[in-house]
Amino acid sequence: MTIDTAYMLEKLPAFWKGAAVTFQVAGAAILLSTAAGLLNAAILFFRIPVLRQAVRVYVEAARNTPLLIQLFFLYFALPSVGIRLSGYVTAVAAMTFLGGGYLTEVIRSGVEAVSKGQMESGLALGLSRRQLLRHVVLPQAMRITIPALFSNYIFLLKETTVASAVAVPEILYTTTNFIALEYRTYEMLLMMTVLYLLIFLPLSFLLDWVERRLRHGQFGH
Repeated sequence: MTIDTAYMLEKLPAFWKGAAVTFQVAGAAILLSTAAGLLNAAILFFRIPVLRQAVRVYVEAARNTPLLIQLFFLYFALPSVGIRLSGYVTAVAAMTFLGGGYLTEVIRSGVEAVSKGQMESGLALGLSRRQLLRHVVLPQAMRITIPALFSNYIFLLKETTVASAVAVPEILYTTTNFIALEYRTYEMLLMMTVLYLLIFLPLSFLLDWVERRLRHGQFGH
């Protein structure tokens, strides 16, 4: 087997574009998932009737159905009721649906990890439950959940590969497209693998470093 490096270099710009699309989809999904997780955790904290049950149903639905099925439902089923989404919007929406479910549980567990003594002290000082959540509970919960949050962010970034199923031109779609057109399987798979390693290894080290720095700031060791 011979590897045509000149051919690989020729295709490199297309792969960089695919990497940019991967980050765009993942970045949007991570931001929206975090917002959904915070909102749902607040609903659970305030124990809002009906909405609390709706959040629990949503979390179970998000965590117990495959992302690919969620993606196909949005892309192929919604047009039957007059709702048509682009591949990009579908990918972000599906990943937000999945990520929001996981991040809801992560943030909820962080909120519940804050000692009841601190909550009782805050209430005794005259704080409302809203002020208690904003100034006492949520800052501590976010620090507690940092490792789990980062793990879920990496998870969402990896899951962007399913977006290729609805023709979003991310890395995997770029790879399979060139293989189908030009039959250069080895070169394309090698480029895809190297590119994913270049993305995930530094990102993993970076998030690990940030996590250690935040823990050092929190606990002093």
